[in-house]
Amino acid sequence: MTSTGPIAVLVAYLLGSIPFSYLIVRIHRGIDVRTIGSRSAGATNVLRASGKWAALLALLLDVAKGAAAVFLAGTLDVGSWWLAAAAVAAVAGHVFPLFLVFRGGKGVATAAGVLAVLVPWAGLGALAVFILLVAWKRYVSLGSISAAASLPVLASARWWSGTFKDADGLDYGPALLAAVSAIAVLVIVKHRANLVRLRAGTESRLGQRPASEAAE
Repeated sequence: MTSTGPIAVLVAYLLGSIPFSYLIVRIHRGIDVRTIGSRSAGATNVLRASGKWAALLALLLDVAKGAAAVFLAGTLDVGSWWLAAAAVAAVAGHVFPLFLVFRGGKGVATAAGVLAVLVPWAGLGALAVFILLVAWKRYVSLGSISAAASLPVLASARWWSGTFKDADGLDYGPALLAAVSAIAVLVIVKHRANLVRLRAGTESRLGQRPASEAAE
């Protein structure tokens, strides 16, 4: 069990590192998605570079790799803390991908896949926050940041309700809360430039072309 934990974490990181957004735009347009728009290897930037269908494909693949990483770690029966570490590693792989010299995306879609398997109720709550904020303000970045910030609160609520216990009554809540908190920090830190632009009123809304190559 514990001996397979580091392997599960490594595999999760490598899965997270698969740069689907980069590959889709490279194949479709022959360019590096990180040289345009927000310079991020993520689905939002693929939308700018290659259109909605390419962006949808990138989104689905990024979600799938996050879900696959946690599912695989779970099948290895590595224990709650190693499972939590694998979940964080998958998101870190997307944000700091080995295959792109550690310059990746912002981790939102991969985090969604991770949460769908690890803590589905908290993930659904965060998704609701994202949808409401984007529908209201039309800022993808604001929706992403708010959803990430809500994760520890949502996970804590489930933990306090006594949900996170296995068949033997063992409480695995602390491990899951640590994982979602680390993922939230990763996502929010990667959006720090967006936070600056939101405060300045220069952030681009959904469907709007960036005012500059650095805007999102």
